[in-house]
Amino acid sequence: MNSETEFQLPQLYRPDVFACHVQRPPTHPHASCGAAGAQVLWDRMRNAIEAQGLTDIGFTAAGCLGFCNAGPLMAVYPDGIWYRPTTADDIDEIIESHLKEGKRVDRLVVVLKRS
Repeated sequence: MNSETEFQLPQLYRPDVFACHVQRPPTHPHASCGAAGAQVLWDRMRNAIEAQGLTDIGFTAAGCLGFCNAGPLMAVYPDGIWYRPTTADDIDEIIESHLKEGKRVDRLVVVLKRS
């Protein structure tokens, strides 16, 4: 890298988790991650990250990630892996395997395609 013309920004967090927090009313025509129980799962993840002192992991409460019927959804970047956890055990497994060890949790990966 030529230091006169190029520079590299420091990576503040590795990895960074984006979790949908959208909660639509029950009468809304579209589903939401919140209606699928996301808040309890995200609270568990945030608390576990903090309790374990995992300061190099970012956790961001995101708006709609665009796949409302598939929720609850979270995306882990820079890996570009999307997960659909449904239990506290799923959250614990994502933290231990993916966030701490860098190993994708294949059984929870969701492949999303826009229609």
